[in-house]
Amino acid sequence: MLIFCAFVFVALSAVAIFLNRAGAQKKEAAVMPPPAMTNPSSTTTDNNAKPPAEELKKKLTPEQYHVTQQCGTEPPFQNEYWDNHRAGIYVDVVSGEPLFTSLDKFDSGTGWPSFTKPISKEHLKEKPDISVGMERTEVRSNKAGSHLGHVFDDGPAPTRQRYCINSAALKFIPVEKLKEEGYGEFLPLFEKAQKK
Repeated sequence: MLIFCAFVFVALSAVAIFLNRAGAQKKEAAVMPPPAMTNPSSTTTDNNAKPPAEELKKKLTPEQYHVTQQCGTEPPFQNEYWDNHRAGIYVDVVSGEPLFTSLDKFDSGTGWPSFTKPISKEHLKEKPDISVGMERTEVRSNKAGSHLGHVFDDGPAPTRQRYCINSAALKFIPVEKLKEEGYGEFLPLFEKAQKK
């Protein structure tokens, strides 16, 4: 009987130690933020361009937050800009960084806004992405590190590139509001296009 009691005592002590350590690990895990799919700080050049997560959750819709901050993808053909044909520019919904123009937008048949090139490559960061079992190139905004979409090499000439971008990551500024919204420097692009 004494041996049985000693065995029960040792077993209960082991369980208590295990539970104590597990509780401490839970506390540590609660303090440490969960790892992101990609590290936005590694792609961000201006730390002030991206507001804190709580502020972003108030500013963005749930879908915009999911796409830009959690590498989400919106449904094709059920998004704001896939079929937008107005003249203007598309900016990062988080930072306002200018990304694409309607002059470089084309109908790729995919159901997402597609562009042959960005306004400037300096406004984008590209990185390998194998998250869905295939090799792709993820596209993020430079300033805020927002996930935008992906770039593929199956686009039209002359670039042969297709920047397949989530509408939820973008804000459209129509050409008639460029100056008013602080993007007047891009008006000459549209003036040149009208002269052609």
